[in-house]
Amino acid sequence: MQVIVKKFSNLTNIELYKILKLRAEVFVVEQNCVYLDLDDNDQEAYHVFLLDGEKVVACLRVIDKGKRYDEVSIGRVVTAERRKGWGSIVMKEGLRVAKEKFGAKKVKIGAQEYAVPFYERAGFKVLPNGNYVEDGQPHVHMLYEE
Repeated sequence: MQVIVKKFSNLTNIELYKILKLRAEVFVVEQNCVYLDLDDNDQEAYHVFLLDGEKVVACLRVIDKGKRYDEVSIGRVVTAERRKGWGSIVMKEGLRVAKEKFGAKKVKIGAQEYAVPFYERAGFKVLPNGNYVEDGQPHVHMLYEE
């Protein structure tokens, strides 16, 4: 396994393709959710992804404060398979990137409700009145604080 961190402009065409393919396989096909994944936030983000051989098996993006939220944010967290520990690996690295690259003391996410326990294990806490529906999926805002 190899963890890779790159700005959008440094991704190869093949790396970007594999990241977008994984996101589409899970968020669009598996979750049967028709939405526009390409939301113009990728270009300013750091992309953290986990390679198993040549396959991207997990990824996320880290976005500076003021782009999506007032805080630095992590989003598009996805794994090819659950319960392999891949999500924990990329999340740990994503939090490190948020702190190192953006000086984050707080990180905000919009989490699908079913994934709240995963994010709580990473140190995030559900925000009061943070429930909302996005693209037909129930979500909740969560915050990580040092």
